[in-house]
Amino acid sequence: MSHEVKLFGMSAESGRWIYVILGLIMCVCLGAVYAYSIFLAPVREAFQVSAFLGNLPFMVFLAFFSILMFFGGRIMEKLGPRKLSIIGGVIVGLGWLLSAFAPNIWALTLTYGVIAGSGVGLVYGCPVAMGAKWFPDKKGLAVGLILAGFGGSALITGKVASELLPSVGLAATFMYFGIAFGIILFLLSLPFRFPSAGWAPAGWKPAAGAVVASDFAPGEMVKTSTFWGLFLCFLIGSIAGLMAIGISKPVGSEIIKITGETAATLVGIFAIFNAFGRPLFGFLTDKIMPRNAALLNLFLILVVSVIMIIAKEGDTGLYTMGFIGFWLCLGGWLAIAPTATAAFFGMKNYARNYGVVFFAYGLGAIVGGIISGQAKDVFGTYTVAFYPTAVLAIVAMALAFVLLKPPKKA
Repeated sequence: MSHEVKLFGMSAESGRWIYVILGLIMCVCLGAVYAYSIFLAPVREAFQVSAFLGNLPFMVFLAFFSILMFFGGRIMEKLGPRKLSIIGGVIVGLGWLLSAFAPNIWALTLTYGVIAGSGVGLVYGCPVAMGAKWFPDKKGLAVGLILAGFGGSALITGKVASELLPSVGLAATFMYFGIAFGIILFLLSLPFRFPSAGWAPAGWKPAAGAVVASDFAPGEMVKTSTFWGLFLCFLIGSIAGLMAIGISKPVGSEIIKITGETAATLVGIFAIFNAFGRPLFGFLTDKIMPRNAALLNLFLILVVSVIMIIAKEGDTGLYTMGFIGFWLCLGGWLAIAPTATAAFFGMKNYARNYGVVFFAYGLGAIVGGIISGQAKDVFGTYTVAFYPTAVLAIVAMALAFVLLKPPKKA
């Protein structure tokens, strides 16, 4: 029956790749939050606030992003990906647009952090679920390619912001981004639809030895040891990766003693590897199974943590290798986690299930920020922050080895 399904005037096997392209472009818009460091100095200057308060909209954005992912999965089951993506896209655009009129940092935290962050949380799961459902044969690769747009967004949106901010100012930049994001997300959402239940590419069957999942409801999923293994490994991967993203530039400037311009250039290179990590580890999750992909990723986190513990002034090469690894591995987890959720717990309740798993990302953002902040404030150096990530990587490898296996339904 699969050969009778048409997408964009093509067979479904060919047309489904259009959804990957649409999802990737959407994720470039959604991932503009990763370019917030470009806005930080203008925000602090405009509202005359401390570094902590200037960063508050970013932290609140990530929190509401992860919270609304959970509710978005439940809403998607009722509305479908098209309607939810349109609604969320309008909210994203509105949040950025209203940020242009924020009179103080608290209003900006509401418009950018709460409103735009919530919109991203609603939209984010739609292209991810589309990739997983239309590509039962290549879940990891499809989801990874889509999410590469999110990881690489800072390269594009950061460049645009760095050009706009000096020429038109902070308020107009927020306004232009809001209008553009709202229009783009609305238009790209229009073709979204899920395949019929049980659809698969013509002639495709799961490979021998591949995980064939029963369908778990969220309540059933959280009672399995597999879920807790996945959640804790994703949490630890997120702690290490999000912490590294937040301190990439100051570590380069304060520990390695490279120039600010060089540090900024290297952060752009790191973003490329963050984007590349998603299709790479998505592909690996398909090929070598979720547990082995997770073990490889966590081992890399251990290695780059040790690299950054020994790195000192002038060790630009070690710094570059270390942070390429951190950014790559975070991108990897954002492909491993959704692919493993589908592989272990089935597609029937996928959107809701991944919404629960994704809480690990939001929690990781908070814990990672605490670790790096305390390392700097208490010990006076960010180097101390890499000791916890090394230890946690070892713990996570043990958890992955023992717990990341197909669950048995009661």
